Amino acid sequence: MRGRVSMGDVAAAAGVSAQTVSRVVNGSPRVDPATRERVEDAMTRLGYQMNRAARTLRTGRSHTVGVVVATLATVGNSRMLEAVASSAATRGLGLTVVTVGHGDDVADAFARLTEQGVDGAVVLNEATAIARGAEAPRGLRIVAVDSPSPAHFPTVQSDHAGGAAQATGHLIHCGHAAVWHLAGPDSSFAAGERLRGWRETLASAGIRPPVPVHGDWTAASGYTAGRALAAKPEVTAVFAANDQMALGLIRAFAEAGRPVGDDVHVVGFDDVADAADFLPPLTTVRQDFDALGEAAVSALVAAIAGAAPAHAVIPTTLVRRASA
Repeated sequence: MRGRVSMGDVAAAAGVSAQTVSRVVNGSPRVDPATRERVEDAMTRLGYQMNRAARTLRTGRSHTVGVVVATLATVGNSRMLEAVASSAATRGLGLTVVTVGHGDDVADAFARLTEQGVDGAVVLNEATAIARGAEAPRGLRIVAVDSPSPAHFPTVQSDHAGGAAQATGHLIHCGHAAVWHLAGPDSSFAAGERLRGWRETLASAGIRPPVPVHGDWTAASGYTAGRALAAKPEVTAVFAANDQMALGLIRAFAEAGRPVGDDVHVVGFDDVADAADFLPPLTTVRQDFDALGEAAVSALVAAIAGAAPAHAVIPTTLVRRASA
């Protein structure tokens, strides 16, 4: 098509009204998901570009959202940011990212986002623990990813406890009398939920949970923990709270002459892109980061439109490979 593509052009291509296209462009929750997808496909196909300045004047909104994150060094945080950015882009929303490191920083992060005129913000993973005690500026809508479900703002999370139960149950089914756990940091909501799922599954099977070992999500901490666990002959199965720590475990057990997949079984969590290329390929619990990002942005758009807080839990799936 020649010239600037209009909403009418998009409407004709998608077989909907121009009003429906306007609702999609403005992020209204009052659009059927299948219709929204059809309109977004037409926008992409035709190369439709929104006039952001005109839309801001028309609606009184910036159509920009913020993301508050503690660190981008972890796989979970970087994948969540990627998913949120992709979902925001399909809705024509701009994105501003602010990192925080300490409890005092989150109020400043919210203030900076407000100064930049964002309509709302997604608070990711470890940052939610920091944000729990912080007051968001009046008018700034918040959605928290991986947080307990408070009544005053929406939350989105993976089924961490359910995924941990799948991992632990699988190891029990493999015939292990006990399953050890390499947990994440105490401050992490996700780590706490995975710890809970592991502990409750063992208790249901009549197995007394061993004392968990804690890491910091890195492969190095998994290796350190693995060296101590590998020295105990009774340790034959380990559920690691993420794949990076599982990678360190695999190395430590291999160096101790106890190959994973044979003498020892290991299950991780996340299903990172390289999990199938670990040696051995890693059995792990898959998080659907794309679905998490979509749910977070959808919840934020709904909150900005005035919807009541909702709390979404995204299912996880056990992916079986050679490590267990």
